[in-house]
Amino acid sequence: MHSLRYVRIVVAVFVMLFVLALVSAFGWPGWAVRAPAKPVAVPTATPSKATVEAKALPGDATALLKAMPDHVSNFARVQADSTDAWADSNPIEEYKLTYSNGNDKDAVQLTVAQWSDSEKAQGQYTKLAGDLKGSSLANGVVKVNGDVTGNYEVKTAESDDTQATAVWRNDTVVFSVTGPKNSVVSVYQLFPL
Repeated sequence: MHSLRYVRIVVAVFVMLFVLALVSAFGWPGWAVRAPAKPVAVPTATPSKATVEAKALPGDATALLKAMPDHVSNFARVQADSTDAWADSNPIEEYKLTYSNGNDKDAVQLTVAQWSDSEKAQGQYTKLAGDLKGSSLANGVVKVNGDVTGNYEVKTAESDDTQATAVWRNDTVVFSVTGPKNSVVSVYQLFPL
């Protein structure tokens, strides 16, 4: 008789503890029920139609230069010239392009170069990404058909958070786009290479 009574008391105590735990978890000023954290706003680009015409490439343009799109969202390629900005890393070829939406204050400068192998391109990417000193906007891996072919890093300018630079590598090619933050985000996110 005593053992049955003892079992009933133990069960009653456990039930009361369980009920108290539930009441305190969900009834107490919300300590177990937390509002979900607000997501960090990451700017995303929305494709739109180009507002200006692209400038034609020279007749002797290389395959790399021809691969540069005429339009990226509402930005058009309005200038394309050879450059030697990254000459110290010995690229095979290197170009500086300007993409504009018709408003000079929104224009971005894109530098692109190709190396003979991905290790040399990775070295240039690492240097450029390491030189970025502002606040991080985005970073990750570049994938082509599900395979990782490089990385990307996007940061605001150290002294002016309305300006930004995006750097990315796709196998043997490295890209860097600099300009107003919103323009950079639009171009790098929608750039087809």
